[in-house]
Formats: sequence, C-alpha cells, structure tokens
Amino acid sequence: MNTFLSDEGFTDDDAFHVPTSNELLSKMTSEQECEELAYKLLASLPRSRLATIQRRLAPLLQFDVVGSLPAEVSLHIFSHLPAQTLLTCALVSHRWRALANDQEIWKKLCATQGWAWKQPSRAHSFDTPRNQRELWDDDEGMGDSDEEVDVVAIDTIETAKAEWTLMQAEIASGFASMSLASPRASTAPVASSSRSKSRTRHNSAPPALSDSSFLRPDYKRLHQTHTRLNNRVRAGSFRLSAIQTRGGPSNSHTTTIYCLQLYTYPATGVQVLFTGSRDRTVREWNLSTGLVERVIEGVHASSVLSICVHDGFVASAGSDRRVAIWDLAKNELVKIIADHEDSVLCVRLDGRRLVSCSKDRTVRTYSFPDLTPQFVLGAHRAAVNAVSLSDTLIVSGSGDRSVRLWDATTGKLLRTFENHHTRGIASIDFMAPYVASGSSDKHLRLFDITTFQGWSTSPEYDGSPPTAPLAPGSVVCTACGSTAAATDAEAAHRPRSTTQRCVHSDLVRSVALGADFVLSGSYDLTIKVWDRKTGALVADLIGGHSGRIFCIGFDCTKIVSCGEDQRICVWDFSHGIDTSFIQL
Repeated sequence: MNTFLSDEGFTDDDAFHVPTSNELLSKMTSEQECEELAYKLLASLPRSRLATIQRRLAPLLQFDVVGSLPAEVSLHIFSHLPAQTLLTCALVSHRWRALANDQEIWKKLCATQGWAWKQPSRAHSFDTPRNQRELWDDDEGMGDSDEEVDVVAIDTIETAKAEWTLMQAEIASGFASMSLASPRASTAPVASSSRSKSRTRHNSAPPALSDSSFLRPDYKRLHQTHTRLNNRVRAGSFRLSAIQTRGGPSNSHTTTIYCLQLYTYPATGVQVLFTGSRDRTVREWNLSTGLVERVIEGVHASSVLSICVHDGFVASAGSDRRVAIWDLAKNELVKIIADHEDSVLCVRLDGRRLVSCSKDRTVRTYSFPDLTPQFVLGAHRAAVNAVSLSDTLIVSGSGDRSVRLWDATTGKLLRTFENHHTRGIASIDFMAPYVASGSSDKHLRLFDITTFQGWSTSPEYDGSPPTAPLAPGSVVCTACGSTAAATDAEAAHRPRSTTQRCVHSDLVRSVALGADFVLSGSYDLTIKVWDRKTGALVADLIGGHSGRIFCIGFDCTKIVSCGEDQRICVWDFSHGIDTSFIQL
C-alpha cells in the first residue's frame, strides 16, 4: 500500500507539512494582510505571553537614528541645537548624553555669546601711602543745557536631569528672599575702618606671581554658569555689600566719588576697581580684600570727574581742565593735557585714540599712545557731558539735547540726532550700532544708529529718531508708560509704590550698555536694570545709597556704584556660585 501511494507522488511527510512564516507572508498580497494575520495570532495568545512579546518587540520600536550615525555626523546635528535642547537630549540615553556634553559644541555656544574660559587668576598687589588733600567745591561733572541759564543739566543621566531641573527652578523661583526691590538685602561691608593699612609700595613692578593649578576647560559648565547669573539678574537674587563707607577703610576717598571703572589686568586676569573723587585722587581697589592698593595723586588740582582704564593705562579728567594719562605698569605719569578751556567732563580711551569732552562745548581727540592732537569737534551748542567710543566712531551727548555721531578717523560729523531727549543729555554708552542715553528729563533711550529703531522709558516722545513699536508680548505701564514683559502685565498696570517705580524720578546720571541689559543710575538713589531688547524693567536696586548716584559699572557677576555718600556698593549676583573660571 505504501509503495502504491509512493508511486502516486504522495508521502507521509507531505501530508503533515506546516508552512513557514516566510511562506505564509509570501502568499500575502499586502502589508495590511500581514498586519491582520499578526493581530489575530496575538489575540489568540494569553495575556502573560503578550507581555513577553511586548518586551521582545520594544527594541525594534525604539530605533535610535542619531545614535546609529557616525559620531561626527551625530555631533554635527547636535551642534545646531540650543543649550536648553542639549540639556533635554542628555536625558534620552547614555549615547545621547555623551553627544550632548561634547565640549566643542558647548565651546561654540560660549563663543557666540563672547564667553571665554579663564584659568585661575594669580594675584598682584600695589600699595601706596595715604595722602589727604584739601577739598575743592565742584560742579559735579555736569554742564549746563541750552534751555537753562547757568543751571546744572547733566552728566550621569541623573546628573543631567538635575542640571536641567536646577535651571528651570532658578528661572521660576523668583528668588523672593533676595529681591532687588527689597532694601533688606544683606549690606554687610566687605571692608571697614578696622582693617589694617596697606603696605607702602615703592616700586612700579608687580611682585612675583604665584603658580596655580591648571583647570581643564569645561565649556558646558561655563555656559550654564553664565546662564545662571543671567537668570539671577532677572529674578533679583543679589547680595549687597560696600567696599567703602564714609570713613573706611583707612586710606579710602575722603569725599564724594564721581566715577569708577572695573578693570581686569590682561597678564594676570585679576580684576580691580578704579575710582575718581572730589578729593583729587584716583584709587585702585582690591575687590577681594576691599583695600586700596594704589593711590594716584598730585596730578589734578581739583575734582576727578571721569576715568577710563585701558590696556595698562588710566586716563583721568577733572574740573581743573586737565586730562592726565598714567602708566600702571611703570606707576608713573605719562602726560598731562590741558587743551580744554573749561572742566573736562568725560574721557574715553581705546588702543588707537583718546577722546575728551568739556563744558567748553567741544570734543577733542588725540592719537594713542603718542597723544598727538587730532581734531576739535565743536558742533554742540552747550556743554558736552558725555562721550563714548566704538571702533572708528565717536558719539557725544550734550546739554543741547542732541546726540552727535562722528567719524573718529576724519573728525567729520556724520549725523545729528536733535531733541533726542526733552532736556539735556547727561550720560551715554555706545556699542555700535546701539547708543544708550540718560537725561535730566529722568528718562533713558536705546536706539540703533543705522535703523533709528529702539525704545524709551518716556511714554510720549516727540523727537527723532522715532521710538520703535512695542515688542510682541509687551505691555505699557499706565502709570509711567514704560514697557514690561507680558508675563508681568498685571504688575505693569498695578500702581507702583515709591520703592517699586518703573521709571526714574530724577536725573539719569550714568548708563551702561551690555549684551542683554541696559543699566541706569540716577539721582533718585536707585539703579535700574532694563531688558535691552524690549526696554522692560528687569530689576530695581534700592537701599544701597543714601546720596545721589554718580556712576555705575557692571560685568556678568556684579554691579558696582558710587556717589555723593562716599559709598562704593557692590551688588553681587554670583554669591554661592564658583565664577573663578569666568573671564570678566
């Protein structure tokens, strides 16, 4: 029987053949039929078996396209992502975290912001004996306006997750315990009269530098630290201290301080503070100890109204009509310029030229370092209270309410912005193409000299260039007309207390322009921080001064201010944060 069946082409093996999965699939005419078959098969299984199959299928469903690419291609993709997206990507997997933490990517992000890594600094010390001098009356460094006669107008994955969470929490927290609007912030002085006197310095060369350990650059850490400091400014987390109060430290200024500038020595990376005073001296301060390390005296016969420090030289200007240039390395006077016919109200210095302006209504320029006279710029109709340099351009602000733009290489007047404020202009700062200005009309303006667009704290302004339309998402305060972010709309339309004003209530004596913020210091005893793009008030610093504020300066970690009360205040936003690797 079996033989017979075999001859007919039938065997027991053929009778019991089961088709393979590939054979079944080959007979399917579409992916939909395959899907239906798979579903029916899975539906026929008990749930316990389905869980096992799900675990086996998971790797097939989680294909990492980026991770499967060559490392250089993946890094190129990640290099186009913003910082916050990189932090999120670091939470995906170990592979993604390694890519998101690549130092070259973070170095590029830092470079776009101008943030550089600094090795630990090596300190130096300069000391001079104290020498008090007789005080003269002074005009406070301001010239009169054309609208006022003889009146001052003025001048791991868990680690990555923790990093991301920390950043989000810091943005949202508001730092209410250290609010800029709260006068209860810490005011413990850094220096006091009980400190020991500085050692007398007899030579000009700095002492030997001590070696410090080398830190491998961590650009992700650098970027996150800068971002954290920026968030602190916006949230109002600061610590207030004073390196000089009335009468201390022992060899401090003896009267009103008119001007200041932060300066970092290029060779050492050490940051110091220079100040100029009515006591006719310029002093250099150690910011770590709060002590005076150098006194420049015997140069001016009356008040020092303005200083500028650049590349190892300090230029000072005074009501004695003089401009003095001092070599910091040699610790000696280079030259005294006495070309102006009245008080020199502002002096600025860069690597190519020195520029000064005066109550005599002129701006004068000199080549540098030889200090040969170049141009006398005399178009203003009133005292020129402020001048600023940016590359080959000069901007001047005057009591005649105008801002003028000059070509520094030819002395040619390029443009005049008449009636830029409703009263005399007291202060300006210039980072081409942007100019910030403060005025005795109690307002400040920011505008682009190429597009004439910008913003003003004045609600109605009938000058040129025109104020730009409000930025999207901004509102106007009904009390004063200043802009505010939309998230603060309710607060912007709520009546402000006298300690929470959204504009200044007196002359704006000093302005400082940065990448993200514009700062203003006023005779109303306050310092205000404004968003550079929108003009929204970011922070209101009060409680530091009991007299008029004459000058402010800042970097990414702090704001410094000085004034009539002889105080030098430091508003520190870096408290509790290691910033030793940040280049200031």
